Amino acid sequence: MTAEQQTPARRGAERHHGGHPHYEARPLGAGGSPPPSGAGAGGGGPRGRMLGGGIDGNERLTAATGVLLIALLAALGITILRIRPLISEHLFIGLLLIPPVALKLASTGYRFVRYYTANPAYRKRGAPPTALRVMAPLVVLTSVAVLATGVALLAIGPGASGTLRGLHKASFIAWIALMGLHVLVHLPDLQATFVSRRGERLEYNRLASGRAGRAIALVGAIVAGAVVAIVLIPHFGEWSHFEAVRHHDH
Repeated sequence: MTAEQQTPARRGAERHHGGHPHYEARPLGAGGSPPPSGAGAGGGGPRGRMLGGGIDGNERLTAATGVLLIALLAALGITILRIRPLISEHLFIGLLLIPPVALKLASTGYRFVRYYTANPAYRKRGAPPTALRVMAPLVVLTSVAVLATGVALLAIGPGASGTLRGLHKASFIAWIALMGLHVLVHLPDLQATFVSRRGERLEYNRLASGRAGRAIALVGAIVAGAVVAIVLIPHFGEWSHFEAVRHHDH
């Protein structure tokens, strides 16, 4: 087949993926149809389903974890509005957040390491936007600070110093502000990470393999957080009593 004959097929594949720079057009099989799902880098066999996907898979895991964190943060925000009657729920969701936050830091940290150790695929994709690179250390710092101070407050109990409470509140406010900016920067690319346009329809983009591995990572993070929170429920009582007394006094 000549180069001129290949061009229309390639153009059709590019239109299928909306021309988004995060994805390369999949090779077309017989009759111009895409190859079976899972074809591509690391897509074949159990290992590909678990560990494949490369840089596209890393971006999907990061984005999916981000969506999960947005949902959990929204729930946490509701508890803050009525912290006294919802202190137990606040503590539970706060503990539930720890593994997903760790997963998000791990996925973004992995991309950071692969890029700065000159991995060809990550170098070809390019560095994240400057705004994200500037915010990244602050997001990590505030993430660690808010979770560490929260766990410390739970461990020490209501007798904890006002300084520790102040650090927890300040780090949480800074974390929410930075996460909000982080989400706004990523929103334009979020749809293209998961779906592509085909004609008038949006379809789930099957380019990146490793779906099973990403699903296990996400479910595992939620389950791990739930286990930690359930195990520590007996420690919630002291805070619940403290907030109930404060509410009665006021």
